[in-house]
Amino acid sequence: MTEAHRPTGRITVLVTSPRVAPGLLTRAAWQSLETAGEIAAAGGPERADVQAVIGSGLTVTKVEGGVGEHWSWLSSAAEAGRAVAWLVGDDGEPDLLHVVAAQVAREPRPPYEVEIVHGSYDVPGARLIDLVRVMDRIRRDCAWTQQETHESLAKYLLEETYETLEALDTGDRAHLREELGDLLLQVALNSRIAEEDPDDGFTIDDVAAGIVEKLVRRHPHVFGTVDATDVATVEANWEAIKATEKQRSSVLEGIPLALPALALADKVLGRAAKLLPTDAPQPNPTTEAERIGGDLLSTVREARAHGVDAEQALRTAVAALADQVRAAEKT
Repeated sequence: MTEAHRPTGRITVLVTSPRVAPGLLTRAAWQSLETAGEIAAAGGPERADVQAVIGSGLTVTKVEGGVGEHWSWLSSAAEAGRAVAWLVGDDGEPDLLHVVAAQVAREPRPPYEVEIVHGSYDVPGARLIDLVRVMDRIRRDCAWTQQETHESLAKYLLEETYETLEALDTGDRAHLREELGDLLLQVALNSRIAEEDPDDGFTIDDVAAGIVEKLVRRHPHVFGTVDATDVATVEANWEAIKATEKQRSSVLEGIPLALPALALADKVLGRAAKLLPTDAPQPNPTTEAERIGGDLLSTVREARAHGVDAEQALRTAVAALADQVRAAEKT
């Protein structure tokens, strides 16, 4: 056969997301696999994506070795005029893709076609699957993490919460993103530990399912047929639904007493407003501490009247004072 009549080979590199079920490939991806003369991968049937392709009735060749051997197999097959497809592994095989890109860009052009096909794409929230996988491995293989319990992690959960608030105060977006990640870590680790409870275990999927169901249930104006066009109506509906769900004996039930004092006062005043008039007489103070406490409570009441978060307002004022102190230190 002369060079002019030699069939043109083709290399198809199939890139898929490890966060999507292995068999859920695009139509273009399945067509590429079905029209390929041979399909190959760096792993065998132990790989979920290889299993999915084999399960569809196709054959997958396992190619041993490293990047050099993999590229040699692909280029040799293509130079011989064969159409071959390569299933990229979960790690994305960046070294192989780098070689493919370099070879395609070289001059003279190789005597075969090369294409990269995306067989599946990440959906929003897909990286949360990575977090679950990583956390599972760390819990199994890290000696420090293995000894942690819900109780031992409590201090870190509180610490990360305050660090997240600090990031909000500074307005540093990169810092906020990092601290939200640290806070999410606490949710993931506590959920992973909860799986191990033999009597009352739950998973992070159960945690997510619970909050999704609650959000849908408490937003009938979004997911149902209830008409709520203003914030006040939305809040009233939320509180009514919540009261029906909780069946509490007191409006104060559910308020965590460990809240910072101003935030606690704001919560209690909000619940109390359902039963007591805003101008209800206050007890006469008998000590300076009681007087100051009453003044602080009045300040929180005033903040609520103006739609101001008293806790955040004080945090902002303290931060401004800290800036003044630092400036004074430099003079």
